[in-house]
Amino acid sequence: MTAPDALQPQRVHHVITRLILGGAQENTVSSVLGLARMPEFHLRLISGPTTGPEGSIVDQVSGTPGLLTVIPHLIRKIHPLLDWYAYRDLTRLFRDEQPHIVHTHSGKAGILGRLAARKAGVPIILHTIHGPSFGPFQGMLANAAFTRAEKMAARCTDHFVVVANAMARQYRDAGIGRPEDYTRVFSGFDLDPFLKSRPDAALAAQLGIQQGDFVLGKIARLFALKGHEDLFLALPELVRRIPRLKLLLVGDGPWRPRFEAEARASGLADRVIFAGLIPPSQVGRHIALMDAVVHLSRREGLARVLPQSLACGKPIVAYDCDGASEVCIDGETGFLIPPDDLNALVNRVGQLADAPELAHDLGQQGRGFVMDRFPTQRMVDDLARLYREWLGRKGIPGSAA
Repeated sequence: MTAPDALQPQRVHHVITRLILGGAQENTVSSVLGLARMPEFHLRLISGPTTGPEGSIVDQVSGTPGLLTVIPHLIRKIHPLLDWYAYRDLTRLFRDEQPHIVHTHSGKAGILGRLAARKAGVPIILHTIHGPSFGPFQGMLANAAFTRAEKMAARCTDHFVVVANAMARQYRDAGIGRPEDYTRVFSGFDLDPFLKSRPDAALAAQLGIQQGDFVLGKIARLFALKGHEDLFLALPELVRRIPRLKLLLVGDGPWRPRFEAEARASGLADRVIFAGLIPPSQVGRHIALMDAVVHLSRREGLARVLPQSLACGKPIVAYDCDGASEVCIDGETGFLIPPDDLNALVNRVGQLADAPELAHDLGQQGRGFVMDRFPTQRMVDDLARLYREWLGRKGIPGSAA
C-alpha cells in the first residue's frame, strides 16, 4: 500500500514580514503563486500585517482561499515582547501544519521564522537573502546585533537562496556559511509588460514631460540609503550639463517632503517630477518615458528596477553596490560608477544624453540579457529544482504528481 505522504503535495510555507510594494515582496509573491500552480507542492504564505506609506500587494494573494495567513504580532520594528509572541505563533502554526519546507524572506521574518521552524521540527529550512541585514550603512551596535542574529539563524538554515552573488560573498565574509550553502536565483518578473512598453503621450502630458526633454528616471522608496540625496546634490550640475533634463522620481516614502523642499531650495522644482506611488502594473509605462535610469542605492541585494529598466530597453547608471554589477554590466548594459562619485554620475548621464545611439545600444543589449535570465518561470523552476534536491537529501518522498 502506498504511504499517504507519497500521494500528497509537499507542504511549503513562505514567511515574510509584510507585503508592501517592494522587490523582496514582489519576488516572494511571484514565487508563491508560481509554485502553487505546480501540483507537487502545496503553498502557504505567512506575513505580518501590511501597513505604512509604501503601498500593499496583499490583493495579489488574498483572492486565493487558504493561501495567506497573517500573524498580527509579526511587525517590522524590533519589539521584544511582540517578537516573542510572533515566534510563539509561528512555532504553533508550523507544529500544527507540519510543512516539509519553510522558506523565509526579509530580516525580521527571516530570523523568527527560521528559529520557529527549527523549534517545530521542520525538516527543511531555506532562507532568501534579498538584501543585507548588516553592513556599513548602519551603526556599529546595530551592525553587531544584526550580524549576531543572522549567525544564530544561520545555524537553523539548511540552505540560502540569494538574488545576487554579492549577497553570498557578504554573508560568507561575515563568517556565515560556505560557498556550497548558497544558490543564486535571480528575482524573476513578468517581462511582457516591460518588453511591450512604449512612450505614452497622455501619461507624458500628465506628468509635464514635453517633447525634447531628456528624462532621467529613478524608481525607489523616498527614504534613507536609496541615493536621492546624491541625486539632488548633482542636480544643478546635471541641468547645466543637460539643459533639457527632467528628473522623474517614481515612489513615495517619509522623506518626500524633504526632497520636495530640496527641489524648491535649488530653484529647480520645475525640473523634478514626483510621480508618487504607483501600482506594479504601471512601472513599465513610466520607465518607457525615461531616456536613462539611475540607481544609487547603498543597500539593495539586486534592485528589480535594474532588470525592469533593461527589459524596457533603457540604459542604467548605477552605483557599484551589492548586486548591481551583476546586471549593470559596465559598458554593455549601462555604466557602473563608484558610490559618492557625483562627477562620474554627471559625466555618464551626460554621455547618454549626448549619444542617443549609445543609449539605445546599451538598452538593447540589456534587453537581451534580462530576457534570458529574468522570466518569472525561470525563477519558479529554479526554486522547484532546489526544493526537490533538498526533499531528496532529507529522504522525504515526493508527491505522485
